[in-house]
Amino acid sequence: MAIEAKPGTGELVSLVGSIAQNDGDYDTPIAALKLRRCSSTTDPMPCIYGLGLALIVQGGKRITLGDEIFDYGAGQSLITTVDMPVVAYVTRASAAEPFLGIWLELDARLIAQMAAEMEFATPLQTSTTRGISLVAVDPGLQDALTRLLRLLAEPSLIPLLAPLIQQEVVVRLLHGGHGPNLRRLVAIGSPSQQIAKVVTWLKQHYTENVLIDELAAKAHMSPSTFRQHFRAVVGVSPLQYLKNLRLLDARQLMLNENLDAGSAATRVGYESASQFSREYSRLFGNPPNRDIKRMRESTWARDGHSH
Repeated sequence: MAIEAKPGTGELVSLVGSIAQNDGDYDTPIAALKLRRCSSTTDPMPCIYGLGLALIVQGGKRITLGDEIFDYGAGQSLITTVDMPVVAYVTRASAAEPFLGIWLELDARLIAQMAAEMEFATPLQTSTTRGISLVAVDPGLQDALTRLLRLLAEPSLIPLLAPLIQQEVVVRLLHGGHGPNLRRLVAIGSPSQQIAKVVTWLKQHYTENVLIDELAAKAHMSPSTFRQHFRAVVGVSPLQYLKNLRLLDARQLMLNENLDAGSAATRVGYESASQFSREYSRLFGNPPNRDIKRMRESTWARDGHSH
């Protein structure tokens, strides 16, 4: 079956495929750029998507955020403007045609700087919208990303040219279908910007005892307005978001530091081990010990490949 790529993604397929030759996630010499290859469909995996651009060059993926579903495939780009608690899984992939994806982390300061220098045809609607958007890739953006990937073959030029191409990518994103979402993120005093600030603070303090009223005060909003805007931008309630951060971190601690469930629960701010186990099972589908065992077994089964 032919690769269902938009015209021109052929080169991206070969560029990504030549670097990501085995299944897994790949860092590159361009710090913000990561690649992924997957030769089979995957189970739903809860994770956090930060501020960045995701582009599928081959295959397909599904992302669920609360009760919303985003299905996307080759030639489509997804932007998240705040850290989103999503469940993501690869829906189209095979050994012959593996899933190939690009992730480019974006810099809020660069977005703000470029937005300030640009003229926009339409004034920005300040209404709060979900911090996630899905748009077909236009030829200009695709060309910029292709040049960014070609640059990996010229390491000595990366420090000089990568920042220029990344700047071009941001300008093209602001100019295109993702523009309104990115402009809301950096519009001073906008609800989206206030929520983004609170999300950043939460990521650093989620193990502490956090009160909704304090978060609302940080966003300069009443608690009820804050809850409303938070859910509108992030897709879940502030409390659910806090739980997700804690549970995802606990899972990493158990995997990477061999902590038992009780120690991991305490480390991320839970006071009750049974509550931790209950909420963990709800998010990941299995109680902590069984989930970690299953993850270890599937990692060992995957040919022990490491980057």
